[in-house]
Amino acid sequence: MTEYLVLLPSPEARYATATDQEKQDLHTAHTEFVQLLAERGHKMTGGAQLTPSPMARVVRGTSLDDVTLTDGPFAESAEQVAGYYLVESDDVEDLARVCGRLLATPFHPAVEIRPTVGM
Repeated sequence: MTEYLVLLPSPEARYATATDQEKQDLHTAHTEFVQLLAERGHKMTGGAQLTPSPMARVVRGTSLDDVTLTDGPFAESAEQVAGYYLVESDDVEDLARVCGRLLATPFHPAVEIRPTVGM
């Protein structure tokens, strides 16, 4: 099986203004996504929701101990990575179809699926 990182970009401003019902619907979509992975032969090995991007820290530098730590990614994009799943699968096309369950929400306009490289 190949391991994939499923990245979930999301417009943070949209989530910040979501109603309780919309947040519940999103939770339901993620629960169903995980169930569908198992039902269709994919194996979820990890994942998490991420804190909002203003809580992120960025490290830059040139060598060990020669680094600068700054607040936030401050990306130009309105969308930030809001969460991720690690999924093992032999069928990336079906994995993409299962991701369609998350696309059915107003919070994930796209999902990125990227194979990992063993270390």
